[in-house]
Amino acid sequence: MFEIGNSLREARLRQGLDFPDVERATKIRPKYLRALEDEQFEILPAQTYVKGFLSTYAEFLGLDGQLYVDEYNSRYVTREEEMPRPRRSPRPRSRRVESSVVLATLVGIAVLFALVIAAWNTGGDPAQQSSIAQPGIRTPATPMLVVSATRGATRMEVRRGSQEGKLMFSGTVENGRQQRFGLDTRLWLWVQRPARVDFEVAGRAMRPPARLLLVDATGVRRAPAAR
Repeated sequence: MFEIGNSLREARLRQGLDFPDVERATKIRPKYLRALEDEQFEILPAQTYVKGFLSTYAEFLGLDGQLYVDEYNSRYVTREEEMPRPRRSPRPRSRRVESSVVLATLVGIAVLFALVIAAWNTGGDPAQQSSIAQPGIRTPATPMLVVSATRGATRMEVRRGSQEGKLMFSGTVENGRQQRFGLDTRLWLWVQRPARVDFEVAGRAMRPPARLLLVDATGVRRAPAAR
């Protein structure tokens, strides 16, 4: 057993991400991200949304989404909720009544499908948003920069856009550890010992060519010397 909310919060803070950063990548509203981290699952519309949001949020942070869903199921989903209720044996009906029931069911399904399509296109309420992540359906992933310390530890600083941009990370990447950053915008990096790390940019392996770097989804290049 582990703390679902605290582990999500710690993973987000380690990567220097704010709720707006996560919202842009996952399309999950900040109040629902905060509810997941506070384990206030009753705020979300239904368990289906809780599980979908948990999986999407965890995988965006580089975690095992299914592990978080399983932990949620074991702690918050009761056996009665998991098992379908037994159906009553239908009473004998005439062929005309059965035909009417089938027709009404088909009409109801068609109406429900139309409402879902309308909600998908219009957005609005969180329970109707097109961006809601359902189990087995993933939203498009944001390109990521993964920094791996494979040959020893090194100090590193990461900022958004430029040397004067918002600070996302400042510290030591220990040997054998990784740091992950979303590439929805350009990043400025200072790496004390670039020979000790490997980069993965949008799924492509690269080596940092210098201490001062600019990184975006297209690749890595030297940054102008610090002033």
